[in-house]
Amino acid sequence: MRVLVAEDDSRLLMQLDSLFQQQGYSVDLADDGEKALFQLQEVSYDLAIIDIGLPKLDGFDVIRQARSLNITTPVLILTARDRWQEKVEGLDAGADDYLTKPFHNEELLARVKALIRRASGQASSTIEFGPVVLDMQAKEIRVNARSLDLTAYEYKVMEYLMLHPQKVISKTELTEHIYDQDFDLDSNVIEVFVGRLRRKLDPDGTLKPIETLRGRGYRISRELAQDASGS
Repeated sequence: MRVLVAEDDSRLLMQLDSLFQQQGYSVDLADDGEKALFQLQEVSYDLAIIDIGLPKLDGFDVIRQARSLNITTPVLILTARDRWQEKVEGLDAGADDYLTKPFHNEELLARVKALIRRASGQASSTIEFGPVVLDMQAKEIRVNARSLDLTAYEYKVMEYLMLHPQKVISKTELTEHIYDQDFDLDSNVIEVFVGRLRRKLDPDGTLKPIETLRGRGYRISRELAQDASGS
């Protein structure tokens, strides 16, 4: 998952960068509103965390302009203002949720995960596609109740595919959402991860969980997607 954090307090910005990287997110940073809006236009994020009191362009205007450009990235606003009017203004501008400073990291992470799930149409942190179960809370994938031994990046690839089961995901999109910005987008590493996932998910070759659409990318198999359920 790729997130944008827009915050002008450099200490908090670095803390949030560290927090999200520890949780396995790819993170881009912006310390003013103009940078944040530019990033939102250039990169497809799974979530944006935007402080209201940004310089150059405040958080309200960043969100309004992003929405006017049909950018649908889920937005969580951070605010040091505890007046309900500011919270309402943020939601009216197009934010999806808000959190008042100071906050507990656990609450921030819980809200972020909930917004990402909501954006993908999932109500639960556990998604079941037939015998394949994705547990986003435990960052674990199970097949027929057996936990798979996956690397962090193998998990990220499968998580992204399962959160977008009806969509064909290109190698470039997968790379952008699991790696930092400076990674070589032409690398064949995604092919390697998908190959490993197929062997680990389906050692007998009977499940065929990941489809390859030549020249387009990858998708969770239609059979599995049709058997999807949340719990």
